[in-house]
Amino acid sequence: MAKRDAVPKTQDGYLKWHDTLKAGVSLTTPGASATDLAMLTADNADLHAKMTAATTADNASKAAHTALNTSIGNSQKNARALAQRIKKSTAYTQTLGNTLGIEGPQDSVDMTLQKPTLDATPGLGGVVEIGFNKMDAEGVHLYGMRDGDAGFTLLASETHSPYVDNRPLLAAGKPETRQYKAMFFLGKSEIGLPSDVVPATARP
Repeated sequence: MAKRDAVPKTQDGYLKWHDTLKAGVSLTTPGASATDLAMLTADNADLHAKMTAATTADNASKAAHTALNTSIGNSQKNARALAQRIKKSTAYTQTLGNTLGIEGPQDSVDMTLQKPTLDATPGLGGVVEIGFNKMDAEGVHLYGMRDGDAGFTLLASETHSPYVDNRPLLAAGKPETRQYKAMFFLGKSEIGLPSDVVPATARP
């Protein structure tokens, strides 16, 4: 049976893999030279610097989007209250409402109180298809946990259902239990309540 590529595809996984390679290779390693050691050291330092920069930028971006969503929520509350006061005025007309953009059905859905609904459908080869709703959100952050995992990890940010979890089985030929949950997101920040945890058995 052919072996899978030893190099991880995720950023965090690759960085840890490169750390291990750098720590393990020495001048006594067959096929390795002083030039290779210098190359590993330089590459590893560059990787860590870029990862730190990316993490800092991501954190700043998430904070900015959280602040933006808070501002949107506050301004919507104020704007809706103003619209209601205008509509209650004896001088109000539908023409004025159309001009101001305040005519139309009122959206009574409060997304801060909503949670995604998930369903999991196992397929062949360890594949599990996750269906979800997104209501008025941009999409959902999907989290998964498998046998032996310490907790849930982010699998994907999805805007269209379904999401296909096609990770290979931890042990070839052996079924495994997977659990999934999700959160709505707007911009880069999550909103609302976490979904119920949905279990699924991934099979060969």
